[in-house]
Amino acid sequence: MAYSFDPQLAGTVHSDPWDWLRVEYARRAPQFLASALPGLDPAAVMQKLAPITEDWIKRANAKGVDGKAALVTGGGSGIGLGAATRLAADGSHVTICGRTEDKLVRAVAEIGRSVGEGGSIRHAVADVPVEDQIAAAGGVACEPTGSLDILFAHAGGSTHMGPFEEAEADAIRATVDVNLVGTMLSIKHAVAAMTRAGGGSIVTMSSGVGAFPHRYLWAYGEAKAGIDMLSRSAAEELGAAGIRVNSVQPGIVDDDLMSPITAGGPLLDDYIEGMPLGRVGQVDDIAEAVRFLAGPESSWITGVNLPIDGGHHLRAGANYSLLFG
Repeated sequence: MAYSFDPQLAGTVHSDPWDWLRVEYARRAPQFLASALPGLDPAAVMQKLAPITEDWIKRANAKGVDGKAALVTGGGSGIGLGAATRLAADGSHVTICGRTEDKLVRAVAEIGRSVGEGGSIRHAVADVPVEDQIAAAGGVACEPTGSLDILFAHAGGSTHMGPFEEAEADAIRATVDVNLVGTMLSIKHAVAAMTRAGGGSIVTMSSGVGAFPHRYLWAYGEAKAGIDMLSRSAAEELGAAGIRVNSVQPGIVDDDLMSPITAGGPLLDDYIEGMPLGRVGQVDDIAEAVRFLAGPESSWITGVNLPIDGGHHLRAGANYSLLFG
């Protein structure tokens, strides 16, 4: 027999479906036991089953990412800090990593003020392109639960901006290394821990710059385009293990890194003109999307490169040559 929740039938006292489930279970289970197991005392059986059933209902009622272990690379500032704060507020066990311990310590203190029930926050110093360091950070992230459920591979950056004829190979290699190689290593060292958990969600940090040209920002763009393909490839390969992989492609966001641009000027004007929604993004705009992709609400979404840019991807990319006069 199938049952469905109807608040009108259940009454206002039991308008919560999980409260209703407890009531229905308590009402129907003794009747079932009496007919299915004659000779047994239904009340005694119910008493024995009580801890098990309460645990089952608690698990069924568990929503979102509470109790999940999460690693956020580059979590000491900007979008990484915002996403880590959002996950921790929903009760996740969050580990942030980055290269600068002082920044991480300050971020942990900031996040700690809003950690939700059952959640926690910690940090590990790691430079993501250095394999033993990102592997160690993954180990720290597994400490609360013994496995890993969520990875937000946010760490990145750029060491080149400008025309092709002035490009230096070492700067291009460094940009690819921190973005593409660092993301690959982060995924690599998450797989075994997520497999132990029965699956998980990986969200990678791409950019609109990787989806359509932004003049003079091509080195960063090629690395981010690689992350999009890396994410789709990982989604195809790891799906059988229950691991989902998606990337986010933010547009211009008003964080510490972009504040010289969002403060105003010709480049900001160029950005705004290219966005149908006509405003700069906020860290929370991206953090909310990461939270959605990390949680069970997106359980049938994988291999997606998600633009979060006020519609900027529908028009032309920003012209960074405007910074050069």
